[in-house]
Formats: sequence, structure tokens, C-alpha cells
Amino acid sequence: MRVLVVDDEVRLADGVRRGLEAEGFAVDVANNGIDGLWYARENTYDAILLDLMMPGMSGWAVCEALRAEEDWTPVLMLTAKDGEWDQVEALDAGADDYVTKPFSYPVLVARLRALVRRGSRERPTILQAGDLRLDPAGRRVWRGDALLDLTSREFTVLEYLMRHAGQVRAKRDVIGNVWDDDFEGDQNIVEVYVGHLRQKVDRPFGRSAIETVRGAGYRLAADGG
Repeated sequence: MRVLVVDDEVRLADGVRRGLEAEGFAVDVANNGIDGLWYARENTYDAILLDLMMPGMSGWAVCEALRAEEDWTPVLMLTAKDGEWDQVEALDAGADDYVTKPFSYPVLVARLRALVRRGSRERPTILQAGDLRLDPAGRRVWRGDALLDLTSREFTVLEYLMRHAGQVRAKRDVIGNVWDDDFEGDQNIVEVYVGHLRQKVDRPFGRSAIETVRGAGYRLAADGG
């Protein structure tokens, strides 16, 4: 899951980021409301953790702006204020849940996961492109009747491409969703993993499902190649 954390308390935001990454989330961080709104408009997230009180643009204003644009990404509001009217203000702005600081980190993660389950779009149990099938929950992949042996990172790259089958995905999109936007390594790491996948998913079966679109990125054929 990809999460956006928007909080002007830099140390707190960084701690939340590191904790969520340890739980397997891909995390982007913004330290003010204006940058947070830009991130939310430019990227797709499974949930947004949003501080209520920030200079420049409050979390209330950010959430209200997103809802006005019909962006229904689940929002969990974070704030040091615990008055009932502050909660009303956050929820009336369109937030889905509300947590006061200081908060219990395990509870924060549990509520975040519950929020994503409630608010996420319905997704198929098994992703399929022709005879290529992927089970996200069981972390298994088949080509026809053959069960494939993929590493964790190979599986995640393939899952991302299959969720966008037929669409071109740039390297930066793959990195942002499989690694995160703070990844500082060589972007050609995507090419390396695509090469590994071709060796396991395509070539043994005489297929070419994973296509390179010159100058644009990669596309997994909707028919499985």
C-alpha cells in the first residue's frame, strides 16, 4: 500500500514514515499542507495521514480541497487537539477517521489498515492477463498450469504491472509504487527486475507479455502476450 504522510512536525513525520515502511508500506512525506495537496493531486495513494493544524494550509483545507475535486482517498486526520469540535471539523471536511497526538503506533497502523480496507476500491481476488495469473493474497503466480518461482521484489513489480495491464508505466511510477519516491538508487533497477521477470514469466513459454515502450516505460499486454 502507498501512503502519504502530511505533517509539519518533521521528526514525527519521519518517525511515522520509518515505522510504516517497516510494516511494508511505501510512504511519501510532505511537511506542509501546500506540498501535501500537490502530492495528493499528482499521485495515487491508498490512504493519507493528514495533520489538522499546519501553517500555510491546514489539513482541514487540504481535505476539503480533495473532496471538492472528488478525490475520495481515505484520510486519517492526525492532530494534537482533542476537543470534540476539532473532531467534528475534521470529519465535516471529509476525513474518514481521526487520531489525536500522542497516539499509540500499533493502534495507528491498525486503524490505517482498517481504513484502507473500508475505503479501497473493490479489486479482483486473482489478477489475470491471458493465461498469466497472480494471487496477491497468496503471493503466487502461474503461467498456465505452471507455478512460477519469483522473489518478493519480482512479485511486487509484476503485481504493479498487472494492476495496470495494457497501460504504459514509466520507471518513476514503478519505483514510486514498488520502492518509494525517496529511492536514491539507479532507476535502471526497474530494467533489471523487468529482465528477471521476462526470464521467468515470458521466455520459457515463448511469450512477450512485458513490453518496453521506448522513451516511455513498460507495458504488460492485457492478453498476457
